[in-house]
Amino acid sequence: MHPLVDVSALARQLYRDPGPVLLDVRWNLAGPPGIEAYRRGHLPGAVFVDLDRDVAAEPGAGGRHPLPSADAFQEAMRRAGVSAAQPVVVYDEADASAAARLWWTLRYYGHPDVRVLDGGFRAWTGAGRPVETDEPDPPRGDFTARPGGLPVLDAAGAAALARDGVLLDARAAERYRGEKEPVDPVAGHIPGAVSAPTSDNVDESGCFLPSLALRERFAGLGATDAQHVGAYCGSGITAAHEVLALTIAGVPAALYVGSWSEWITDPSRPVATG
Repeated sequence: MHPLVDVSALARQLYRDPGPVLLDVRWNLAGPPGIEAYRRGHLPGAVFVDLDRDVAAEPGAGGRHPLPSADAFQEAMRRAGVSAAQPVVVYDEADASAAARLWWTLRYYGHPDVRVLDGGFRAWTGAGRPVETDEPDPPRGDFTARPGGLPVLDAAGAAALARDGVLLDARAAERYRGEKEPVDPVAGHIPGAVSAPTSDNVDESGCFLPSLALRERFAGLGATDAQHVGAYCGSGITAAHEVLALTIAGVPAALYVGSWSEWITDPSRPVATG
């Protein structure tokens, strides 16, 4: 199943019975909270999912956005109306930088039918599609979270992959080089990792590049389906976007959920710059 859905296809699916569960996961690291944008207008029937509260555990030794426990994530998704037998479509403002993390987490915990709205809310409204401000009260879902649906890396696995495979750093290039670090207390990257900013996965509108273009991009970085590939970022958010782009390109990849914010909690782990 292709992991993306476009506006026209989603509009048709909304008239089916049952239609997909729509999850709005608009989020920005610098704020304001995504719930504010949701309340100003969202796709018809969409339920808001809070990335910090519902798609991540509390910050700590596991990084700024650790993987939520199966029980916590299951409860959040059931509240949002998610069931195993019903398709799910997730979206954010435009470029899927947040939606990809929810897509990944649902897939990791075993949901079989999850897609991302390509271009997000901006593409939907840009096509003249309707929005609403009512906050729905969905029937409780029956989704059961079973971990292991997608591959993950811990710190040791990320270090090994950087040495023996291909580990992509999804952050902006200046953060990778250690020239600028606006979020974490240590600048730099995991030694051996390859810089691959997620901004290069999408066009100016926030839609993903065609699969062939993505495949060529990643091949130029050494990431092909003939290699073991993984991705990390600051806290496992944009790295999920990298995994989504790799999936579109036909390249399986593991996610280092803890990412840089976990890596630097152990001062014995090496840091590279430049």
